[in-house]
Amino acid sequence: MIDEEDDDGPSKSERKRQSDDLQALGEALIDLPQAELDALPLPENLRDAVLLARRITAHGGLYRQKQYIGKLMRKIDAEPIRIALDARRDRERLATLRFRRIEQWRDRIVREGRPALDQFARECEGGISPPALAELTTLADQAVREQREKLPPRATRELFRKLREAMPE
Repeated sequence: MIDEEDDDGPSKSERKRQSDDLQALGEALIDLPQAELDALPLPENLRDAVLLARRITAHGGLYRQKQYIGKLMRKIDAEPIRIALDARRDRERLATLRFRRIEQWRDRIVREGRPALDQFARECEGGISPPALAELTTLADQAVREQREKLPPRATRELFRKLREAMPE
């Protein structure tokens, strides 16, 4: 018979999942840019362990250092680190979506010409000044010519840069 009073915490499997999750979170710290790592509220011993892991090249040594980082992660409140890494992922995801939107606008402007460019100008919150619109029109015409004549995509790249500047964040 199983005594229900002995059940006083998470199961061994749940503790293992939590441990693995914290170790993965600690390993994510290794890949962060230095500025973002410095901005996190990390204990000094964890920060030192992460910096050491960045310098280790041997597979076995790096594996042991990651295990040690996981051990240190289990001793601290990891929620601020988790929040910071989630915010970073969200920023990267939004930047990727914005990049794709700009690519789609560029391709549509090259494909459809002035009507697509006019719609882009209407959808930009602050609007686009007439000189900037004229420059975009010129670049779009040059990009069409580049595609038609199979030239290097200089104007297409410049059109992308100008659209990125004009599109709100």
